[in-house]
Amino acid sequence: MRLGYGINLEQSQKLVMTPELRQAITVLQLSAADLVQYIENAMLENPLLEVRDESEPEEEIGSEPAGDDFTRDWCEYLAEYGQVDRSFDRAWADQEDDDAYNFEHFVAQAPSLHEHLTLQLHLSLSEPWEREIGEFLIGNINDRGYLQISLEEVQKACGYPVSEIERILKVIQSFDPPGVGARDLAECLLIQLEQRGLRTPVMEKLVRFFLGDLARGKLAKIAAALGLTVQEVQLKADLIKSLDPKPGRNFSRPGDVRYIVPDVIVEKVDGEFIVLVNDVSVPRLIINKTYQTLLRQRDTCDPATAQFIENKLKAAVWLIRSIEQRRLTLYRVVKCIVDSQREFLERGIKYLKPLTLKQIARVAELHESTVSRAIANKYIQTPQGVFDLKFFFSSGVENVVAGEMVAAESIKRILKELVENEDATRPYSDQHLCELLRERGIRIARRTVAKYRQEIGIPPVRQRKRYR
Repeated sequence: MRLGYGINLEQSQKLVMTPELRQAITVLQLSAADLVQYIENAMLENPLLEVRDESEPEEEIGSEPAGDDFTRDWCEYLAEYGQVDRSFDRAWADQEDDDAYNFEHFVAQAPSLHEHLTLQLHLSLSEPWEREIGEFLIGNINDRGYLQISLEEVQKACGYPVSEIERILKVIQSFDPPGVGARDLAECLLIQLEQRGLRTPVMEKLVRFFLGDLARGKLAKIAAALGLTVQEVQLKADLIKSLDPKPGRNFSRPGDVRYIVPDVIVEKVDGEFIVLVNDVSVPRLIINKTYQTLLRQRDTCDPATAQFIENKLKAAVWLIRSIEQRRLTLYRVVKCIVDSQREFLERGIKYLKPLTLKQIARVAELHESTVSRAIANKYIQTPQGVFDLKFFFSSGVENVVAGEMVAAESIKRILKELVENEDATRPYSDQHLCELLRERGIRIARRTVAKYRQEIGIPPVRQRKRYR
């Protein structure tokens, strides 16, 4: 066998990930809020991009005399893509009014827990050294409302007696929210009971020694240990459950407040569901007119400047096109989802149908990966509420009675209704719930029932049992 070298010519087709294609994929995956940030960053890098001023009348691009064929081609392209979606602008313009921008509709940032406590501290203590200790203690209270440092460590840091530190801690523990400044869960609950005037020896024993048994629903064991009836323990357990184990969680931290802005809105108009891509907050991009003029006069520019403008123009137009393509793709995908989920939109989660990416991709004539990117990080506002678009893509089981598939979310809603209507003195076990579902034609295993029950936050049968 002889070895040698040779040159072979071969033709093949390969998918090349160009920067433009990578940008289009990135834009497709962005939510409306993230897209705004992406556009702002792009405008910093590309001087040809600018936001259209809605107060100025639009001018047709290409109305001026064009230069060579290259310039004329770009002007035609810009006329098509540079002024994106005017019909969509008009549709949303009808919904705008002066009240939409009333400052009363905006929510001010709530004070943080530390700010709330510091304000109360300054109203309660006047001595500078007391405030110094108090501010140090408050600075070591975590977001849940618990003190994370021992009094001895405070003494080393501040140099004041432990007795004075403990006195000031007691002052802080009297502040709002009830239970703040506690060093553990038991102290937190006891502080709240104290403020309600309900701290009795029995309640103190329950909190200090039987919280674990209470959580596991072992009321008979607690009743025997304390010499109470099960019904009495039940009432005391209900009282403890009404307390807040994390008193600081209702206060915001900087950056904690997040609002969901739906990327798509579905409304019912004259019996039909209308899909609106909610990109009102997305800036409408156009090409800077000064650079358009320079491009038409590129023969008078030096080659480096002309090349720079051409490169930036291509990047700008591709971004505008990618944004428009994102809107069209998102519309197509959501329209297919809406057509598949009419019963859900009209009647609620119980009527949600199982759906796969493959099904939507086939109907929308898109690739599965495109559908997956289109629904990523996006929310939809429907007559039934606001949902993550991924919510609609879930597995299901066959309903042997109705002869159709039932989505997992629908089964969870049925489970929730069954538990809400059960006899609390004889709650349903997972096996019993499984049998009730079978009566409705839904055949799933007991372990699946347990899994769904846990996912929707329903405790096990022992913890749901009530004593009368």
